[in-house]
Amino acid sequence: MDYLPIFLALRDEPCLLVGGAPAAEPKARLLLRAGARLVVVATTLTPGLRELTGESGVTWRRRAFRDDDLDGMRLVVVAAHDDELARAVADAARRRGIPVNTVDRKELCSFILPSILDRSPLVAAVSTGGAAPILARILRTRLETLIPAQFGRLARFLGEIRPAVLRQIADPTLRRRFFEGIVDGPIGEQVLAGREEDARGALESALAEDPRAGAHGEVYLVGAGPGDPDLLTFRALRLMQKADVVVYDRLVSKAVLDLARRDAERIYAGKQPGYHAIPQHEINDLLARLALAGKRVLRLKGGDPFIFGRGGEEIETLAALGVPFQVVPGITAASGCAAYAGIPLTHREHAQSCVFVTGRRKIEEETLDWDSLVRPNQTVVIYMGLAGLDSICDGLLRHGLAPETPAALIEQGTTAAQVVHTATVGTLASIVEGEGPRAPTLVIVGEVVRLRDKLAWYHPRRSMESAFVDRNVNSRSGAATQR
Repeated sequence: MDYLPIFLALRDEPCLLVGGAPAAEPKARLLLRAGARLVVVATTLTPGLRELTGESGVTWRRRAFRDDDLDGMRLVVVAAHDDELARAVADAARRRGIPVNTVDRKELCSFILPSILDRSPLVAAVSTGGAAPILARILRTRLETLIPAQFGRLARFLGEIRPAVLRQIADPTLRRRFFEGIVDGPIGEQVLAGREEDARGALESALAEDPRAGAHGEVYLVGAGPGDPDLLTFRALRLMQKADVVVYDRLVSKAVLDLARRDAERIYAGKQPGYHAIPQHEINDLLARLALAGKRVLRLKGGDPFIFGRGGEEIETLAALGVPFQVVPGITAASGCAAYAGIPLTHREHAQSCVFVTGRRKIEEETLDWDSLVRPNQTVVIYMGLAGLDSICDGLLRHGLAPETPAALIEQGTTAAQVVHTATVGTLASIVEGEGPRAPTLVIVGEVVRLRDKLAWYHPRRSMESAFVDRNVNSRSGAATQR
């Protein structure tokens, strides 16, 4: 994040606008809407700016800029054609520690002005960091259609009742749920319909009830997909914003985790070979214990929770204890990573079936049905096969698969760090050993891999930073909980 989005209180504060270019007029109107006392320094003004100087709270200094114009100013905006003037004002403002924005000169700005949706007191701001203002305006226009004007009325109502709710309901979790019930329930609908007196009567009745009566815990078992946050379902996003606690795995990408409610408690429960931050049976118990304490618990798992995700084990415990739960499927790594690698899992000419297996088990235990994996016209997808890749490839060859059979290993699929290694079953392990790929990885074996050269469409800019949660496996200190 290049800029910290903040909302600055400017009512009755002196603000300086330097320059009378056409771009100055919308900036002036914006500052006046925020209640600022505006000082304009320019030798000439556009007709619109000249008209604004007749309003109260606006002063026009009809001359060139001087350093003492900055005296006592809270904020500075420069809208002048003169590059030298813009730089001089920006430098002078920075020396005094005054925030400065120079129109169309991003490199001189200490802050930027976003595209604003005003439903006061509800205000939404969209910014591209100055990179693409037109995109910010387009997104704001779309928000205009999604957020009715009456939402400003609802925001005012919530602000008015907030002190009473704070006095009545001390517990933060219960209070948050109470407000959510207002916004999503009949009281909110009454406010939006203009029936505020009815809403206030209903509010008094709601406050008279015990807020704990309707506070029940629940677990949301949500598939986080293979890594790209755009692949989440709408339902997953909605529940991620409702949860009080997030229990997440190592295979949940950072970008997906960032979409969870910001103030929710976060508990890391990732697993790596030879190291489990929290053993599985303890995870099962943790989910139940949190929900029975009245928490809404988001169990966030990479891919799909029912495909090598042990989600079934977790909800078995919940079901046995009578804990309510929901399951939200996610795009599993096989379909997501294969699609982003340009490798179709089935194809009329190359593969009429597809099988998923996990390489997590020890190969010497012979837990895999090798004969079923070496059938012709079939694609084999191997989850969690990086650590035992040489044994997997050897097992396929020993059971009759041709050494020249195409194979691919996809690391950190669907993310900006995605890399696809292609070879054959006979050479893949040695090639990957030299490359040192980063988990999570997925192995695809079959003739469909040959299609990648023709069908590859996703070309990420290789990121040196892992897209996934990284934990020090040598220490459990501080690894379990983040807030």
